[in-house]
Amino acid sequence: MCNAPPSAPFDEYAADYDAALSRGLALAGEDVDYFAAARISWLDRRLRQANHTAGSLLDFGCGTGRSAVHFRAVMPGLRRLAGVDISAGAIDEARRRFGHLADFALTDAVSPDGSFDVVFCNGVFHHIEPPQRPNAMRFIAACLRPGGILALWENNPWSPAARLVMRRIPFDRDAVMVWPRQARRLARECGLEPLLTDYLFIFPHFARWLRPLEPLVARLPLGAQYMVLCRKGAGG
Repeated sequence: MCNAPPSAPFDEYAADYDAALSRGLALAGEDVDYFAAARISWLDRRLRQANHTAGSLLDFGCGTGRSAVHFRAVMPGLRRLAGVDISAGAIDEARRRFGHLADFALTDAVSPDGSFDVVFCNGVFHHIEPPQRPNAMRFIAACLRPGGILALWENNPWSPAARLVMRRIPFDRDAVMVWPRQARRLARECGLEPLLTDYLFIFPHFARWLRPLEPLVARLPLGAQYMVLCRKGAGG
């Protein structure tokens, strides 16, 4: 099982989670849905390039489940969509609002069965105490089928914009950011092979006309977030 940090702070924000995120992201001139849709669209792009079929997907640290809307819109071929989180309040909210789109459960109530094609994880590991992160990564690895893909999204410590936004979000202020090299090393130690690291969200809303350039520089550490794409070994 995943030894995650206490869920109480996230239970406290469950009903106001999206609003709190939006207040922090206001500096970029975009809302929560813009970033959620962009992350999932980018993942779908990379999966297609890798010829990886995503029939089943687990959203690890799904929060209030809002991303389920975007998964269904961007990846209509998903036969199975599930989300897990340590916060009972967040899971209750996810089931109430998006239970018709995905199955939601508490992390500790799930036994990994190695059946998922993809695990998506956004902004979770900076909330997990560093000594506990290997347990969380092993949980993710155990959820993936052999050859399955992990898309690990985290805020980019190189980005002043990412640090400023985190200071504006109550439940992010004390978080310990994860450096890309740390994320890749952790994945390797838990049986997942990093394939690539992309950086997204360089340009705020006022410079949105430059956003078509982002795919050209996605391998440079310029964006406010990064994605480490990993594959579980065939014998894993």
